[in-house]
Amino acid sequence: MGRGLLSITKQQATGFPGLGNLKAEAFQEAAAHCGAAQKDFAVVGYEETKGPYIFGNYPRVDLSFRCV
Repeated sequence: MGRGLLSITKQQATGFPGLGNLKAEAFQEAAAHCGAAQKDFAVVGYEETKGPYIFGNYPRVDLSFRCV
């Protein structure tokens, strides 16, 4: 995204499971990405969709972060 800002977006294929563990998966991916460079990650922004999860409004999380 520029200036060292990275983004991870995770989305369910349907609305049935709700957000489930999407947030945990996004944070684990950020930690793994920065950990590969022996750095920690700092959250810059976090958003998640709100229900009801119908008609294409599927559960989704967006995580913006930097490796520090």
